[in-house]
Amino acid sequence: MSDSTSLPDRYNALIEKIVEKTLKGKIRSKEQVYRSIVQEVAQGTGEIFERCLDDRLRAAQHRVDAGADELKRAKANRILKALRTIEQSWERWQEENQAKRSRGLFVNQVLSAEPDRQLFALLRSLDPNQPQAQGIQQLQEFAKALAAAARENSDREQSIAELAAGIEGGLESWQRLEPYLTTWMYDQGRSQIGFEGMPGQRGPWMLWAKQANAAFAQALFEAIALNQSIAELARDRGNLEPGGLVELALILQFLQRGLVAWFDKLVYNAKASTKLSSSTFLTFAVIWSGLANGFNQAQSQQLADGCFQITLQILRAFSQREYFPLYGGIFASFTGEYLRNTLDYLDEPLTRLEGTQEKARILTMLGYSLRARGEYDRSLTFHEQALEIAREAGDRSCEIANLNHLSRTSVARKNYSQAISYSQRALILSRESGDTRGQANALANFGYSEVFQAREGERLEPEVYERAMDYLQQGLQLSEKLSDRQSQALCSSSLGIACVVLDKPQEALQYLAQGLEAAQFAGDFYLQGINYAYISQAYYSVSIIQKTVSTGCLGMYILEQIGSSEWRQPAGLLTILQGQWGTDAFDIALEQQRQDIIAVIGVDGYDYIRELLEKYKRSLR
Repeated sequence: MSDSTSLPDRYNALIEKIVEKTLKGKIRSKEQVYRSIVQEVAQGTGEIFERCLDDRLRAAQHRVDAGADELKRAKANRILKALRTIEQSWERWQEENQAKRSRGLFVNQVLSAEPDRQLFALLRSLDPNQPQAQGIQQLQEFAKALAAAARENSDREQSIAELAAGIEGGLESWQRLEPYLTTWMYDQGRSQIGFEGMPGQRGPWMLWAKQANAAFAQALFEAIALNQSIAELARDRGNLEPGGLVELALILQFLQRGLVAWFDKLVYNAKASTKLSSSTFLTFAVIWSGLANGFNQAQSQQLADGCFQITLQILRAFSQREYFPLYGGIFASFTGEYLRNTLDYLDEPLTRLEGTQEKARILTMLGYSLRARGEYDRSLTFHEQALEIAREAGDRSCEIANLNHLSRTSVARKNYSQAISYSQRALILSRESGDTRGQANALANFGYSEVFQAREGERLEPEVYERAMDYLQQGLQLSEKLSDRQSQALCSSSLGIACVVLDKPQEALQYLAQGLEAAQFAGDFYLQGINYAYISQAYYSVSIIQKTVSTGCLGMYILEQIGSSEWRQPAGLLTILQGQWGTDAFDIALEQQRQDIIAVIGVDGYDYIRELLEKYKRSLR
């Protein structure tokens, strides 16, 4: 074609030429069409070509729709089919050129970064939250482009080449691990799917350790399988090369994405699917925050920053899912010593994220988790920030959730009037917006707050408590109607605790049993521990001492394991019993309840009970 030809004329002629060749049978594959587009469409002029193609498509469709003559309609259909082939090839051209441009941008970002920020720049390019997350083929091309750039930059050749090798190593390791992505689930039985369990016996970690050919990934999987500290592992490997962290990043990213995709497809059990997908996001976020902590202790700032960045990427991806937990469950499917201080590090990456809807949701999750640990001031700060951001972003569900959490945290701080105010605002907004889950929680919080306020003021009027209990009942009924087990757990637990406070132990036991069952189904260890603690108190009120011991031990152990300061409540009750009976009699009662306790927390948990009681006593001295 002549260079003097206008671009619209040139591209219209190209389209016509391809259509004519197709009708004459001279084009036998889509690849021929694609090559023609690659050769003829100049960079930066794609919009003109696309406009020309759209005009031809509309005209061809009109002829098909208007054609009355059968022969003319048949030809029009053939022309339209040829144009659709061009359209498909054009879409492929756009995708590949976009990938090429992105790849060039990523390479330039790594090359232009300071030496101690190259890893950070590379990990940002691997972020799955990008509009077009890089697949295996794109990553292979990215590694090649980086390696080529390294050869052209002698001053940075070694560091850039190492990052490229990290990408290649990560992809190679993933290909080895991919066949074992889900096989562990069938080995341990579908009814037991989860990441928790006794060291070395549950979850995928030991299986993956045996298959991994990346040294650091193998060591990490073994540490998790044996319930060893991730932070200590990272601290001891503080001299890890950046390429080794890139390798691990890709391995874990593909494992996480593969598991979430698999769990999301469990259509036979949508509730289990949601719980398992949530646990997967949180498990991998916890792993990376643990690594960040360890590298920070080793003063390997570049590695620590990289791990924090990946933690944030995972949480942002999770926050965009419809099943992101606004009301509870962060501890679902988690056990082990290495998780206990995780929340101290999860908030670190948020200092680098501007006020967005994702940030509000992540802050919400961290806020209620901090409340579970008894860190009420930090919890309030997180929820107040999340409330402001959610309101600005127009995320009404998140706004209501944070009002509810602020209410609950205010109760924990014994500021009952403020708790009532927050729950009232949550109730009004939830009714206005039709957020039934938020409404169920607001009703529960409203009634819960009123019970404690009346109790503190020593108000004895029956109507005060009747009104408060009515709100709690409404919340429970609404959560049951929604089949929302997390909200059911909160509402039933609130009713049970209110009954304990009002010295109605028999009613309390009924509601707390329901709350415990719902919390176990939802996988919320905090609410499980709280229910056991108050069940123990209710049994103590009716002098069923054996059950007081077993449930008190379970509540104390579970709450202590997740780092909640509320483990001290059942520990205090058990210490009183021990003082009343004497150590020998208490030990006999404990031994009699051994099987019931082991059924929930295992032999190691049972053996730890006496040590916990001694820990509590030492804290009183």
